[in-house]
Amino acid sequence: MVQTKENSAIKSYAKTGIIAAIVVVIAILGIWIGTAINGRDGVSVDRALESVSSDAVTGADLRMAIVRMDAIQNEARALQDLRKQRESFETRLRDELTAQQKKLEKEKAEIEKSQDVLSQDALQRRVVDYQNRVTKLQRDLNERAQSIEESFQKSLVEIQTKHLDPIIEGIIAKKNLSLVLDGRFARTGAGVENLDITDEVVSALDKKVSKVKMATPKGF
Repeated sequence: MVQTKENSAIKSYAKTGIIAAIVVVIAILGIWIGTAINGRDGVSVDRALESVSSDAVTGADLRMAIVRMDAIQNEARALQDLRKQRESFETRLRDELTAQQKKLEKEKAEIEKSQDVLSQDALQRRVVDYQNRVTKLQRDLNERAQSIEESFQKSLVEIQTKHLDPIIEGIIAKKNLSLVLDGRFARTGAGVENLDITDEVVSALDKKVSKVKMATPKGF
């Protein structure tokens, strides 16, 4: 489930990534197969395939559906509420950053004014102290921003494993489906009925859970 930016870019990236992965797998398999065939103790391909069944699924046996995970992220109440929780922590962090920046800017101005008053050593110590506090502020803010994302992702996993996955599995069983595809990467023709189960998933998920409390990130 892992957000909504640039669906087309996501699709393009996913497609490229899948193709690249396939190329890598094929290359690895090619090396492995060549090694196996040339190995002195290996068996022939025919013998290796003796235990492989000739059975395969036919088109008449397939019952398929698609589910658009991006739509579930946008429409499900639990996920909408979770995003609001994350945004609340991010707003608090931005407000604190703004306040700290104002303090640092004020102190910087005071240091500049004191250049003609303080000794060289005293001025150097004050500058070093200022720089250390700026560095510490940047580090603390980065750690807290990362903690927000970690808490958000943990809650996403909880929603998926405890609520979404069982619902999808239940729909698969109820509809006797053979395969469910991510609709973001599927291409369908016109006039295909009962293929998209996204609305049913969202409706069931809303009934099962409407809110999951996001763990308080570190530093809040």
